[in-house]
Amino acid sequence: MEEAMLWVKEGKKIRFELCARKCLIPEQDSGYCGMRVNKNGTLYSKNFGMIVSMEIDPIEKKPLYHFYPGSQTLSLASIGCNFRCKFCINWKISQSKKVRGEKYTRMIS
Repeated sequence: MEEAMLWVKEGKKIRFELCARKCLIPEQDSGYCGMRVNKNGTLYSKNFGMIVSMEIDPIEKKPLYHFYPGSQTLSLASIGCNFRCKFCINWKISQSKKVRGEKYTRMIS
């Protein structure tokens, strides 16, 4: 696990500020998505760098289809999502609580 970014302490709890839910996470517990955990007053990301699926897709497959028709887009998927959409086509990936996938990291210079 890697230490997460964009969080602040509120007493013994941690407020995660990356997504709109702004979970207030008690010690030894996880946020709504299940991928951020408060361990002894520090917030960690369980799925940092873990990619379950990576594909190059035509832009027409995405909600951005009207931008640059005929172009391609890189699609990445990881475990954890802060929504519970009943129509989700990636439910097994996005709602899994078991971290899986391949570790990808790259230094940006």
